[in-house]
Amino acid sequence: MPLAFHDFAHDLEYDQLPEQVLTVLRRSFLDTMGVAAIGSTTEMAAIARQGATALFGAGSAGAARVLMDGTPLSPAGAAMAGAFTIDSVDAHDGTSPCKGHAGSAVFPALLAFADTRQDMRGSDFALLLAIAYEVSYRAGLAQHASCADYHTSGAWTAVGVATALARGLDASADAIRQAAGIAEYHGPRSQMMRCIEHPTMLRDGVGWGAPTGVTAAYLAQAGFTGAPALTCEDAPAYWNDLGTRWRLIEDTHYKPYPCCRWAHPSIDAARDLMRTNNLTHGNIAKVDIKTFHYATQLAGHRPRTPDEFAYSIAFPVAAMIVRGQLGAAELTNDTLNDPDILRISHATTLIDDAHLTKISAGKRWAQVTLTTTDGTVYASAPRTPRGDADDPLSDTEISDKFHLFTDPVKGRDQAHRIEQLCMRFDSLKAEAFSELLDLLLSPP
Repeated sequence: MPLAFHDFAHDLEYDQLPEQVLTVLRRSFLDTMGVAAIGSTTEMAAIARQGATALFGAGSAGAARVLMDGTPLSPAGAAMAGAFTIDSVDAHDGTSPCKGHAGSAVFPALLAFADTRQDMRGSDFALLLAIAYEVSYRAGLAQHASCADYHTSGAWTAVGVATALARGLDASADAIRQAAGIAEYHGPRSQMMRCIEHPTMLRDGVGWGAPTGVTAAYLAQAGFTGAPALTCEDAPAYWNDLGTRWRLIEDTHYKPYPCCRWAHPSIDAARDLMRTNNLTHGNIAKVDIKTFHYATQLAGHRPRTPDEFAYSIAFPVAAMIVRGQLGAAELTNDTLNDPDILRISHATTLIDDAHLTKISAGKRWAQVTLTTTDGTVYASAPRTPRGDADDPLSDTEISDKFHLFTDPVKGRDQAHRIEQLCMRFDSLKAEAFSELLDLLLSPP
């Protein structure tokens, strides 16, 4: 008989986690904290901290410090502010089959919970992370298969957060089931395409998904009922192999660039064409991007804000052509007004390709053609983005990205210490894990 999700969450132990699961969680920990560091400097994060402070003061559940800031709030408040902080820079890990992200909700929620505990060990935290990721991914797959609207990640990460946090609260299997149902019911069923077509600070919904999951767990522990979670109990095709197959191993990807994943295959293709053919941006007269339907909806040729940059495709491709990189420097207002980038961006055409749309189910496909000022045409083969499980970023690339984002915020020494601890966090005793929390939950 298939394993019920609430029994999975209640009975799973750290020693049962495969090494591949722990490897993914270590990489996600480091990668997500790097994004949190640079995200903490954004206007969006500052506004979110103000809002969370107004709504969620520290209460009886204990104070939890805001990620990369240190402000003491309730666990729900710290989860909200932390999720918006990570989501403010679109460079965190994701899952292509779910068309979204789990870590941006899971990490701030569970770090907030951990901060209320004095004896949390790394192995305890790893167990909660594994539960939250796995339940989130499967709930997301079920939701996308059963709902007409394309909802943001906050809708299904709320379920994963609630399930894991209820386990952390030592809730019974039935209370874990109730927590998932509460979180699903109250989770933000926000429409993703609205934010893609009209980019603002709403982003991927995790700023409300994370605190919804936290609140659901505490409610369920107190006896509040809300089961069933339909994505967990009415979609058996996505749960039949729970406990024997780990979706988080297969489906987690990492981003080399701080923008929507849908733009990444085009960015990679443009980068490789420029390098292979020894081209400069002055050589480029025209860019054609064939890609899947959703990607052509990305806002685009002249983003005015970091939010519009995050959900664009023509502009980041142009930035790669001009600068040969997409890092923290490309997130500034100066970049948005760079005349060379704007010229290339306005010379870019997006082509809705039926075949690439058909095959972009679990993958994201694109093909780029560059035409030079002398009429020479350079065309890439259709490709998927780097960072998926079958074309992973190396540990060195993950580390370099982390330091690119974190060193200017935390300083090289603190960043190096955070990296050391994140990459072996599951083996940390309570004292060392507390040190890691202090590093992550303190102001720059």
